[in-house]
Amino acid sequence: MMKYFKADSFFYPYEEKKGGYLTVVDGKFGDWVADVPADAEVVDYSGYSIAPGLFDSHVHGYHGSDVMDNTPESIETISKGLLSAGVTSFLPTTLTASFEELDDVCKTIASVKNNVSGSKIRGIYFEGPFFTEKFKGAQNPSYMRDPKIEEFDQWYESSEGLLHKIAIAPERDGVEEFVSHVVSKGAIVSLGHSDATYEDALHAVQAGASVWVHAYNGMRALNHREPGMVGAVYGIPNTYAELICDGYHVSPEACRILLDQKGPDHVALITDCMRAGGMPDGDYILGEFPVIVENGTARLKDSGSLAGSILKLDDGVKNVVDWGLANRLEAVRMATFIPAVSCHLEDKCGQIKKGHDADFIILNQDMTLKATYLDGEKVFEN
Repeated sequence: MMKYFKADSFFYPYEEKKGGYLTVVDGKFGDWVADVPADAEVVDYSGYSIAPGLFDSHVHGYHGSDVMDNTPESIETISKGLLSAGVTSFLPTTLTASFEELDDVCKTIASVKNNVSGSKIRGIYFEGPFFTEKFKGAQNPSYMRDPKIEEFDQWYESSEGLLHKIAIAPERDGVEEFVSHVVSKGAIVSLGHSDATYEDALHAVQAGASVWVHAYNGMRALNHREPGMVGAVYGIPNTYAELICDGYHVSPEACRILLDQKGPDHVALITDCMRAGGMPDGDYILGEFPVIVENGTARLKDSGSLAGSILKLDDGVKNVVDWGLANRLEAVRMATFIPAVSCHLEDKCGQIKKGHDADFIILNQDMTLKATYLDGEKVFEN
């Protein structure tokens, strides 16, 4: 069955098509057309824009649930909840934990991958455990250690090949061999929670690492004599920086400097959202640590350090536009096509393209979310 979606504009990766209609055939994107037959079934969104469904490539939880709950019910809750943020694809993201706990999480997510009813699981992201204790963030340093290829291989097998991205600190022993092995399996290596030098980071990238974990946060700062991790983010080309645009993790001005250095084609907007996303202020748990959510942030109770975010990705897109950091097309691209490219998943999500699943969002002119569609069917509306 063919439907024609009418809107003021349509966001393709590098073009905002004005007017016309987007065809959806049996839950897949078809062509953009200027006119429709007289008897066409038209879904009229005049006054609005249509963009690809957002892709959150770094998200721990939502609506009271966390990936580390390690239950099918929690994964389903996160999947459905993310629709209210315009997210139609995501990487459920773990925290630093024991080998056995992470192995169990792999099995749980693999068992529900094709059965969630909301945002689609495109892979698993391991944020840790191969980090440095100095920049542990809101993660348990007792599990942090040097990377082991045999551990990754077991997780990969338990996940049925779903383990798609793993974050490590480049100064750990054995990193270059580990990175080469992971990349040979078709997975992505990101770098963060690290006190690495510029040279350490460069060697990891030369071995195949290609993404920076939440740029600026949890990494050695830039110094004019030792550029550090932040200098590596700025200076090493053909790499992708994750960026949390909630106004708390990174100031708008620092976001602008990063975009000036990397360009919008190498910045992927993420949330790093924890279980309190979409929930009231109050007391929560992140991993094993008590967290207080108030005044727009989630912070560890004992130290006051940021503990993930409560950011919705659609709000991150709007912030980038409102702060004057990017135009509408660039902002949408940084939350759709660029994260997909950074994860080698652009053939599955992140763009309006003929034959792809018709997962898309309806945006008001002020870039707020109007509705979310999966496979051509409306699944959320504000």
